Order: sequence, then structure tokens, then C-alpha cells
Amino acid sequence: MNAPATIHAIKAIERPDDLSLDQSMHIAILVLPGFSHLALHAYLEPFRIANVLEKASLFRWQIAGLDNKPVYGANNIAISIDVTTEALSATNVHLNQLVIIAGEQVEHQHTPKLHAFLRRMARQGIFISALGTATWLLAETGLLADTPCTIHWSRLAAFSEVFRKPRILETLFVKDGQYSTCAGELAAFDLAVDLIASHAGATVAQQVCRHAIVEGQRSGSNRQTAPSGLSYANVSEKLVVAVQTMEANLDNPLSMDAVANRAGVSRRQLERLFLTHVGVSPAKHYVKIRLHHAKRLIEGTRMPLIDIAIACGFVSSSHFSKCFKVIHGTTPQQCRLEVPGWIGPGLGV
Repeated sequence: MNAPATIHAIKAIERPDDLSLDQSMHIAILVLPGFSHLALHAYLEPFRIANVLEKASLFRWQIAGLDNKPVYGANNIAISIDVTTEALSATNVHLNQLVIIAGEQVEHQHTPKLHAFLRRMARQGIFISALGTATWLLAETGLLADTPCTIHWSRLAAFSEVFRKPRILETLFVKDGQYSTCAGELAAFDLAVDLIASHAGATVAQQVCRHAIVEGQRSGSNRQTAPSGLSYANVSEKLVVAVQTMEANLDNPLSMDAVANRAGVSRRQLERLFLTHVGVSPAKHYVKIRLHHAKRLIEGTRMPLIDIAIACGFVSSSHFSKCFKVIHGTTPQQCRLEVPGWIGPGLGV
């Protein structure tokens, strides 16, 4: 079931100019009890496909464990371990990427041994990716600090309550320097394709998507397919209704008085709810919702920018562009130019 730890390299058909013929990316996937097999294979299979299509060992991988014992996934199917965390900690081990897949009971999986291992990998400059609930472990280890990150939607509310420093986003995946976080499950495929594009080129990434019968990789900024407002469900039902009301009225934004009325609270109570649990005023959050939707439309459709602006409640293209740059750090025009060729429309657009 496991892929071989080493694949012998032969000549690749296409790759970036700076990728030598014998250079392969070494990935270790640390699986913890109760891990998702769906996330594991959604992440691994794109690398296998890339190697097959390019007839080269662009990527090689190992399944890692805290010890040598097989690890049981959430479906009670065990997977054997190729390498232990102790062996990976050796200074002579060449490792490019460490990926962590945790279980549903992630709150109980943080141990001194795991803490020390993750901190050691971070000090060695290893790129670390957390899939699904594993973001929780990086946060507990203190590695995320003020880093923007994401986690599976079912843990968004709890994560926001427990960890105040990391900036949590409701997106498929987030890459920020040394750390990447992903919603897990099928979003792991999108993160893997993004890594393939960075290491082997956009052409290879596009071929992998085609081979996997996927229209295209979803952008990391795409929103998770969670029920609307669910990330606040454990915080306040009034807040959920307010957020759902905003999301249902993007093209013709409501006044804050109207939002408060539909949520069954006063304007002042609405302000207090958002400042306490979201960290910004309801008006600012409403604008962010509209602009995040605009970014998904830019990246996932070919709609004219002026039509996107109108669909998101902006009557002036200049005002839309100005607000978009404040939130996303780039203009709508630049955002569309930067969409890679292998990006597909994805879900929720």
C-alpha cells in the first residue's frame, strides 16, 4: 500500500531550468492515530502521478511514525511505517518537506516527544505542512505565532477560542513562509498540486490534474465547503445568523441596522458580538466577505472584473479596486494575471 521510499531517477521530459536531473524532493508524512486516509492519499497520489507522467523521481516519500508500530487511520485500516521521527531527526537525513496528518482527537495528540520533534524540524529549516486537524498541533507547539493559517471547518470555532495568536482563515490551504496549513481531505490534493507546480513547473501540475480527471486545482484562497457561518456555531447563534445574512446579500449589501434586525439583536449588540468573536466591526467583516467572494470569482471564473465588482456590491470599479488591494495586497487586475494555468474553478464559485 505504501509507495517505495526511493525511486530511481531517469530523465524527465519537462522541468524548470533550475531543477537538475537527479534532484528529487524528499517528503516525509507523519501519520498519527485516527488520521484520514482520504487526506493521506489525496496528498500522495499527485506526486506518484507526476513521477509516472515525467518518467522521473521528481518526488520521493516515506510514511513516518512516532515509533515503528503500524498506525491505524480513522477507518481502522492500519498503515506500516517506513521511518520513525527519531530517525528523521538525524542531522544527515535529507528532508525537504514534513507533512503531518492528525486524527479527530487532535487535542490529546500533543506530547513532549512530538513537541520536541516538530521544534527540531523547524530549527533545521524544514518546510512543514499540516493537513486537516494537524494545524492544532503546530499551534500548540507555538510555531504558528501570528502566521495566517487554516484548519478543517469543523474545528474553526474551537481553534479560534483556544488559540488567539494565529490568524485563522476559512480557506482550502494557506502557505506562509516555512509553514503551510490545509483544510485536509480533498483539499490535500490542491496543496500537493501547488507543490508540484513550484518544484516541477506548471505544465507538470496541469498534466497531473488532467490525469486525475480534475478540471483544475482549486486556489488555496477558495473557501472551504462548510455550511455558511458554521465556524461561529459554538460561539453565538446570533452571530451565525448575522454572518449568513451578510453572505446571502453580497450584490446588494444591507445596512448594519438591517443585519442586526434579522439577527434579532440591537445594532450595539451586533457590534459587540463581532468585536468580541471576530475582532473587527460587522461593517468591516461584511466588506471582507464581499472581497473574498470577489477573489474567488476572479480566480475561478472568466467574468469581467466590472461584473465581479457589481456582483459583490461595488458600484464603482475604482472603489472596488482600492478596497480589494487593502484586503488582498494586490489589485483585481494583478490577481487575475497571477492565476496559474492549472487553476480550475473549484467549488463554491
